[in-house]
Parts: sequence; C-alpha cells; structure tokens
Amino acid sequence: MTATQTIHPERRKRVDTALKLFSVTAWITGVFLIILVVRMILEYVLKVEIPSWATIVAIAHGWAYMAYLLAVLNLGLKARWKPVTWITTALAGVVPFLSFFVEANRRREVKEKFQLA
Repeated sequence: MTATQTIHPERRKRVDTALKLFSVTAWITGVFLIILVVRMILEYVLKVEIPSWATIVAIAHGWAYMAYLLAVLNLGLKARWKPVTWITTALAGVVPFLSFFVEANRRREVKEKFQLA
C-alpha cells in the first residue's frame, strides 16, 4: 500500500480495533510470562518452596497466550501481514520481554501503514 492510497474508513476502524486488542493481550501475556519466569527461577534455581496455588501463574499465562494468538490472528488478517510477520509476532509471547518490543514495533508499523492517530 503506497502513501498516496487512501484507506477506507471502515477498514481503518477495524484495524484500529484489532490493534488495540493486540496491544492489550501482548502486555498481559508479557507480564504473566515475566511473573512465570520469576516463579520458575525461585522454585527451580533458588529452591524456594512455592505454594501449590502458585501454579495459577502458569495457567494464567497459558490463557493469556491463547488470547494473544487470537489477537495476532485477528490483526494479521486485517492488516494482511506476511507469514513471517505472523510467526515472529506469535512467538514473541513466549520469550520474556520480547512481547513488549514486538508490540511496540507492530503498533508503530500498523499505525503508519493505516494512517491511524
């Protein structure tokens, strides 16, 4: 899409909504992943006894990651991403801190491409 092309307002609105959902799920997934990594370091490296209820962190990250994948799929379809963009964006949810950087880059790219405020 060139800079001189205009984007239909309805498409712009759909992409904007998908981008907001993607950003929220990326941040939630990233935060739960960091908490999970800290929990695992405490338990397996430092041998701190973790209460059994703390397994909820892993479960929460799993659910957040599923929501993140759906948001990636949603935004990728609407923004018409290339396969490599889909894959790298999806994998960002399982590498600590990467989801924050990828989210910022994708947000910047999509806002620029679709002329979002």
